[in-house]
Amino acid sequence: MNRWSLTAIATAVAVSLTGCLGSDSDSDRGAGDTTPRISIELSKLGSYATGEYGQSAAEIPAFDPVNQRIFMVNALSGAVDVLDAADPANPAYVTSLVAQTENATVNSVAWHDGLLAVAVEAAIKTDPGTIELYDATTLQLLDSRSVGALPDMLTFTPDGKYVLVANEGEPNDDYSVDPEGSISIVEVLAESNRFGSVRTAGFESFNEQRQALLDAGVRIYGPADNTQAYGHNNLASVARDLEPEYITVSADSSTAWVALQENNAFAKLDIASATVTDILPLGFKDYGAQGNGIDASDEEDGLIRIEPRPGVVGMYHPDAISSYSVDGKTYIVSANEGDARAWGEDTDEYWAGDASLGFVEEFRVKHLVHSDGFRRRANDDLPPQLAALADGALLNPDTFAYCGATAAAPGACRADDELGRLNISWVNGYRKNADGSPMLFDASGAANPAGNLLMYDELYSYGARSFSIWDENGEQVWDSGDFFEQFLANQTEHDCQLRAARDIPCDLYFNTGHDEVGTLDSRSDAKGPEPEGITVGRINEQSFAFIGLERMGGVMVFDITDPTAPQFQDYLNTREDWEADLEESPELLAQTGDLGPEGLVFVTAEDSPNGEPLLIVGNEVSGTTAIYQINRR
Repeated sequence: MNRWSLTAIATAVAVSLTGCLGSDSDSDRGAGDTTPRISIELSKLGSYATGEYGQSAAEIPAFDPVNQRIFMVNALSGAVDVLDAADPANPAYVTSLVAQTENATVNSVAWHDGLLAVAVEAAIKTDPGTIELYDATTLQLLDSRSVGALPDMLTFTPDGKYVLVANEGEPNDDYSVDPEGSISIVEVLAESNRFGSVRTAGFESFNEQRQALLDAGVRIYGPADNTQAYGHNNLASVARDLEPEYITVSADSSTAWVALQENNAFAKLDIASATVTDILPLGFKDYGAQGNGIDASDEEDGLIRIEPRPGVVGMYHPDAISSYSVDGKTYIVSANEGDARAWGEDTDEYWAGDASLGFVEEFRVKHLVHSDGFRRRANDDLPPQLAALADGALLNPDTFAYCGATAAAPGACRADDELGRLNISWVNGYRKNADGSPMLFDASGAANPAGNLLMYDELYSYGARSFSIWDENGEQVWDSGDFFEQFLANQTEHDCQLRAARDIPCDLYFNTGHDEVGTLDSRSDAKGPEPEGITVGRINEQSFAFIGLERMGGVMVFDITDPTAPQFQDYLNTREDWEADLEESPELLAQTGDLGPEGLVFVTAEDSPNGEPLLIVGNEVSGTTAIYQINRR
């Protein structure tokens, strides 16, 4: 028997037609086009298994339509696995391209017109990385170039003239070294199939705009000097704090948009001049609004409670992004995963109070607002930077009265079945003085410079449990609201079923983790189903978004031809055994199916080995490459 507390939503379904599927790569179609619409669904066609569990052995795919090959990033082996996909029902291992740098990590791969580009992280991740260029047919290394620190993702421009590289520039574990993030613009010389010039677009020109960016909602919050007290006067420069994660490029190859995940923003890049022209804040998702509810608790009570939570906001924090054109305008689609900075989290001395050994921004609400203060969590999970700001915290009763907060106490808001289990960023949401320092309160809830408590007006959680569509200036056009969680809870008019056979109700494993066994609701306190990967494909002159849910698993499909009114199409999750304990019984991996979708690539019917559009997905936890056929419903 189902027991629910929920907010109902409704989503329109596209008209169902019959016939064969065609697809194309032209991404420009008017939203008012009168061509008869189709709806689509996925079916599992084939897969390749590395046999490695939980080792990131299949992450980011690229497809070569000329040689009918899949190139899959295998982070475990520091290589790109080459798979023969001429028979997509039975992909076969061919060989591996091993990174030329010793002890390096391969992060990304991209194919264009016979060439393969590979992003390679240095053995010491804060050192400059490299990109390598291969002949996609002979697999011969053609060239390599040094780029910025931690090249996390790369892509060719549509015209093939450049490879763009997102150099994330993450700090080392104790935050003593924090390289600047940047984007490399690497010329590709067509006549010689070699790299040409390498230009770098950085963020130094925005350093003097830090306060304006903060006021606009860009998150700039890493420490400038981790040996000094953390606070408003010890924040990293803009150039050091921004961390490029993912890149998408306009159809005319003139402009790129770069996801700055932890900073909750996009950077806009003019490719010709190699200049970042704008930093576009994405704002925050209001979980108190109707249609934006969340399940905020992993309490083991068998309840799924998707409901509005006033005062709780989601930081969109997109990981993968893609783009498409409608009526000559570019739209960016984002998978709103969420990501916390958690450096030094495995260092006991950090938790013992040595702030110079890390920086962790994540904390549970129940510990933040405990009546005994959050110092009770010292030597456990209390970030010492937070401990240096105050002794405890309160919730604004004007906002959180609905769950029992008063001026002096959080009431039931800190209960495990309310907001207590929710992981939030302690960095954002507390009231500040004009100079940016914390405004302090006393135990009665009154502002008092002699007080020792913070007052949180909002709680900032990670990700938005959704995908969004944005215009080229970073204005949100559409967001999927709470559809993902409502659908997985079987609380829409659609029937959500798991496995390739679609024979297990999704709500039995709602918000399960990709490496967890037989659990319900275990990820609700964190980022829910955790959408991470996204790609856009064109079929029948319609644009479709394919979104991978990293934790719950599976792929959501939406028709996004009209960016203001996307229509749900399908969800397929090919995790087959939901009760297998792979830590205890690794021999069950072969029958478990696909866990932890990471990267996705769309293959048009024209480029497909079997003449039908395909979707290729790298599953990092199961180490499997899954191939799905896209069928007309």
